[in-house]
Amino acid sequence: MSMSTIDFEAKLSKIGSWTILRVPKAASSKLPSRGMTVVEGTINGHNFKTALEPDGKGSHWFRVDEKLLKAAGSSAGDTVTLEIEPTKEWSDPELPEDFEKALAKVPRARSLWNDITPNARWEWIRWIRATKVPETRRRRIEVALSKLNAGDRRPCCFDRNRCSEPYVSNNGVLLEPT
Repeated sequence: MSMSTIDFEAKLSKIGSWTILRVPKAASSKLPSRGMTVVEGTINGHNFKTALEPDGKGSHWFRVDEKLLKAAGSSAGDTVTLEIEPTKEWSDPELPEDFEKALAKVPRARSLWNDITPNARWEWIRWIRATKVPETRRRRIEVALSKLNAGDRRPCCFDRNRCSEPYVSNNGVLLEPT
């Protein structure tokens, strides 16, 4: 890690079946972007690396999976201690099955997909998934293929500061935890 460490405490919360951690605004303001940012650090002393998603309100959040919860010895409702640092080393996003199948049918688009940065791949995935409507998602995949095929490396007209996970957001804003 090469940037300055951001230390804070935060409460683990639930939105539906997901356990999430909302980064306090004071800590989030120290990050290099209001959009998605990759960080590495510790949660209750356990190392992790994750992408922080914008919450649509000027801060960030991330989903804490069962493996990380177990390693941190925590569960929803607990307050945890974090030390994070932004990193320039972006990991590749998980490619959704429907988009992966579509990419396989358009070799030129797939070739550009393989050439763009992980950050750009994240933007495409976030744009595609930022809808609850199946027809809109299908259309976004078609548009992504067309644009990649034409040489476009990033989606246009996409607000990178909004929450793009439809399961835990509404209109680009993270829902309030239950």
